[in-house]
Amino acid sequence: MELEQIPHRLGITRREFMKFCTGVAATMGLSGGAAIKMAHAVANPRRPAVIWLSGQQCTGCTETLLRSHHPTLETLILDMISLDYNETLSTPAGNLAEEARHASMKENWGKYLLIVDGSIPTADGGVYCKIANRTIAEHVAEAAEGAVAVIAMGSCAAWGGIPSSDPNPTQARSVQELIQGKTSLQPANLAAISGKPIINIPGCPPNPHNVLSVALHFVTFGTLPELDEENRPKFAYGRLIHENCERRPHFDAGRFAIEFGDEGHRKGWCLYKLGCKGPMTYANCPAIEFGDVGGGAWPIGVGAPCFGCTEKGVGFTRPIHSLADVKTHAPANPFPDVNQPVGEGASAGAAALLGAVGGAIIGGGVMASRKLAQADEAGSEDSQSKE
Repeated sequence: MELEQIPHRLGITRREFMKFCTGVAATMGLSGGAAIKMAHAVANPRRPAVIWLSGQQCTGCTETLLRSHHPTLETLILDMISLDYNETLSTPAGNLAEEARHASMKENWGKYLLIVDGSIPTADGGVYCKIANRTIAEHVAEAAEGAVAVIAMGSCAAWGGIPSSDPNPTQARSVQELIQGKTSLQPANLAAISGKPIINIPGCPPNPHNVLSVALHFVTFGTLPELDEENRPKFAYGRLIHENCERRPHFDAGRFAIEFGDEGHRKGWCLYKLGCKGPMTYANCPAIEFGDVGGGAWPIGVGAPCFGCTEKGVGFTRPIHSLADVKTHAPANPFPDVNQPVGEGASAGAAALLGAVGGAIIGGGVMASRKLAQADEAGSEDSQSKE
């Protein structure tokens, strides 16, 4: 398909289409030239096949994809990728669905992307999650062998998520642990899949823009974006939420909500003391928000503390109201009262600060006077000796 035909098919202008590609490229920290390459890649009639498997999960990852608007779901799966199998969205059911999946895997062997949401139960041979009379562990291992890369979508797939929280009766583990042979279940084809590229996109749910960006990067360049030590794309998980949070100025000024609904909470003050894990959680939530509706549509923006769902060992692990480990500087204590009316004197903090400055000035004056007096005495003694 020609590039000029894509905007017409989507019901948008060429300018809007290029703006979309440029926005995705900018989100990933890529150049304008990359945006043009993305536009041509989308116009390619041969779209990359995607096989989507679901383990122990709540369907939240699919739901967040359904609520994507830039692009919409139909644009994503009809014009950008070929979503050949997804249990929630598949038109066929039963044997027909499984036959369609295997046909796509065979036709696109070594080329398709495998997306997995949900954790992998490993207790009792993995029997606590089965599809078509086979365990999800068997399905994932089989599909991973023919995939060019595996995307673990959501915190359950990336870390184990809610199913892996104590007491974890099903011994739920991450997709990465299964594929790398780090569970009690050892796939029969472990040698063929253990070195498979894996990209984790944690979140509960993850932002669909992050999944889209990874898919477009693969479509455009044939490679995965740069990853951090946890196999997360750096463009999405390279900065602490705390760094870009709109409530950060209140943190720096020492203004905190203490209880839900108190004055500080109503005024939009920092939620750190309510258990916000933003200071120790890496994600781009404050930058791109959720649902494409704007207006602070993300947890902290609507007054809910971040609970660290994108961070291994934080979300679903640390108590909700426990204080976060601040990876940047902690807030200072002595700050002037920002609500002090003009002309009614200084606050205790401001007075202390002025006192310190004034003391330094007075101390400096005393020292200068002493030195002048010593100089005068020395001059007098010198004059007397000459006489």
